Amino acid sequence: MSFGEPVWLLALLLVPAVVWAYLRHERGRRSAAALFAAPALQGAVAPSTPGWRRHAPLTIYAVALAALVAALAKPQTTVAVPIERASIMLVTDYSGSMQATDVAPNRLLAARAAAERFLDEVPGRIRVGLVAFNQAARTLQTPTTDRAATGEALAGLRPSGGTATGEAMATALGVLRRQTGEDGRRAPGAIVLLSDGESTRGREPEDVARRARRLRIPVYTVALGTPTGTIEVQTRNGIETRRVPPDVTAMREVARITRGRAFSVEDAGELDDVYEQLGSRVGSRDEEREITAGFAGGALALLGAGALMSLHWFRRLP
Repeated sequence: MSFGEPVWLLALLLVPAVVWAYLRHERGRRSAAALFAAPALQGAVAPSTPGWRRHAPLTIYAVALAALVAALAKPQTTVAVPIERASIMLVTDYSGSMQATDVAPNRLLAARAAAERFLDEVPGRIRVGLVAFNQAARTLQTPTTDRAATGEALAGLRPSGGTATGEAMATALGVLRRQTGEDGRRAPGAIVLLSDGESTRGREPEDVARRARRLRIPVYTVALGTPTGTIEVQTRNGIETRRVPPDVTAMREVARITRGRAFSVEDAGELDDVYEQLGSRVGSRDEEREITAGFAGGALALLGAGALMSLHWFRRLP
């Protein structure tokens, strides 16, 4: 929570001052009672006392005063607001290393299943497109609200080739730059990049990330796989086993530059969780909302409650 005019919070110093004045008044009242009758006779002179009920209304008034002061400071809270006419590009790696089985059943099938669940999580008004890449990048689906079309494009991917992460990001940026809202301006956009290996072809991902930052397009990266992941490769000398660890460092740097978020995923369950988070995150933006009315209303309700308690118990207002 934050405050639009925090200087008003200095008025909260009034609350302990009021409490101190009340306690001083109570000490004076008890001193006067002691002068009126000896302690041994006070039970006979005043056989019943209100006890804690004497203090309850004033305690509630003190809390109400604090709430009113907070209302003057214009309290604000951060809420997730859906982005109208936003576009998201799923950028999915289908290079040869995606056949590794360290993420069951293999990296590509796990990524495809999680992406399909991602499509289910994204708000229906958000348009989603797809870029797939190995040593080259292809736009398989421009942003659309037709989830079935994007899902069908995902289903046709088969692992092969190298990894051109930077080229894929550049392709996605080109698509997002052409998306417009109802006012004709470029619509808000975001990229969800999933890759499992080091970029080996084309532009450097960090260079493209700087361009994305200038366009205010965040990139959310998912580095898929374990450091010990391997694949079998046919060579002239027979079958060769190669390690295919994800390039976690590069993916984190891309997310940092673009002010997105980086995830490192080593199993299908984690991937599902990440995509579930992203489904709601990239379809909204954080916005400050003023909640002054809530504080003021709460304070008035407390004042009313304190007054009713006082009238009920003492037939008067304090």
